[in-house]
Amino acid sequence: MTNPVHIIGGGLAGSEATWQLVNASVPVVLHEMRPVRKTDAHHTDGLAELVCSNSFRSDDYTTNAVGLLHEEMRRTGSIIIDAADKHKVPAGSALAVDRDAFSDEVTKTLEGHPLVTIDRSEVPGLPPEDWDSVIIATGPLTSPGLTAAIRELSGVEHLAFFDAIAPIIYKESINFDIAWFQSRYDKGDGKDYINLPMDAAQYDAFIDALIDGEKTQFKEWEQDTPYFEGCLPIEVMAERGRRTLTFGPMKPVGLTNPNQRDVKCHAIVQLRQDNKLGTLFNMVGFQTKLAYGEQKRIFRMIPGLENAEFARLGGIHRNTFINSPKLLDETLRMKTMPRIRFAGQITGCEGYVESAAIGMLAGRFATAERLGKEPSTPPATTSMGAILSHVTGGANADTFQPMNANFGLFPPLDTDEFPKKQRPRGRDRKMKLSERALIDHQVWLDTHASLAAE
Repeated sequence: MTNPVHIIGGGLAGSEATWQLVNASVPVVLHEMRPVRKTDAHHTDGLAELVCSNSFRSDDYTTNAVGLLHEEMRRTGSIIIDAADKHKVPAGSALAVDRDAFSDEVTKTLEGHPLVTIDRSEVPGLPPEDWDSVIIATGPLTSPGLTAAIRELSGVEHLAFFDAIAPIIYKESINFDIAWFQSRYDKGDGKDYINLPMDAAQYDAFIDALIDGEKTQFKEWEQDTPYFEGCLPIEVMAERGRRTLTFGPMKPVGLTNPNQRDVKCHAIVQLRQDNKLGTLFNMVGFQTKLAYGEQKRIFRMIPGLENAEFARLGGIHRNTFINSPKLLDETLRMKTMPRIRFAGQITGCEGYVESAAIGMLAGRFATAERLGKEPSTPPATTSMGAILSHVTGGANADTFQPMNANFGLFPPLDTDEFPKKQRPRGRDRKMKLSERALIDHQVWLDTHASLAAE
């Protein structure tokens, strides 16, 4: 019988890695410490629990690198994208999910697979030596014992940043005499978001309240930890300039208030559906470190939320990630201990889908290795390959920071293929990059997808 691969962490990356392995007839022991040991951000013991937003971001694979990553993962047999597609909720051109139904789908699928053993206990330190193939996919909330073991093994200090969570509001508590349904530029079904308008005076008062509001106090050892720029708390953005939010999550463009068509909105807050029933809505871009009492007071200043009831208030937790370009090889193995691979956000990729994609690749690499085959990395011209390249050497190890999938990570197009005046730019360039990616991904898939045990 084939020895099992041990996967530590039952989040998006660990669940995806598990699925890739067992689909190739390789047994897995999946170690998930919840509920035996809880984290600062999780609320359930479900696999693949979404602790922040319920959105997987853009699902447009023609002009968006994240949407392209969705499509590549669909074509590679992703359990995460399959579950997301089954439990999606309206979100314009984005892929958002009912978070509980999504987690339940992944949990039941893996619990019911005959080659999956789920061990509900903490791995408190370095994996035992007789675990000859290990994937550490513990995410940004790795337990202190394992974190200390990784730090000692790597000889390199972990980098750390804070990640903030946005509040969730009960729909029935929203004032629809003020609020209205509309997607920005009428994308998707055209009515996927709830919009809350502000005039200049309301916006200025709101900014003052954000800046002056009581914040969560950090511990002394956390004081110098930097935020991830892609997930800044709303009050931190406000402190960077009074108009910052009107060019970010509160931008008023692409929307028309049907209640006051002749009045131009100074700012607009958007709420995105958070569950399939449509009873819960997430405040888009409103991750926060405000104290709980302050969140209720300040967010009820937003027109339409005067009587808002919160299903979950925002919060903040400390994330950690390793210096992957320095520590990992191209197949995500630790250079100093090749029996151990890393996957997911702990590698320095940022985002649900990116985390799952790195988990997918770690699972496929471990599968090939277990079956005596040569692991094959996807081309850097694909979205999967581009984010893998970033965390395994494409980024500067001295300045390494978490990164979302984006076209800036892709090798440029060969402009010699186009007449000088016809070289693609903007949207056309993105479409060409996506077309090239899907062609190259399919070639890679056709050549290396067959990993089943012979």
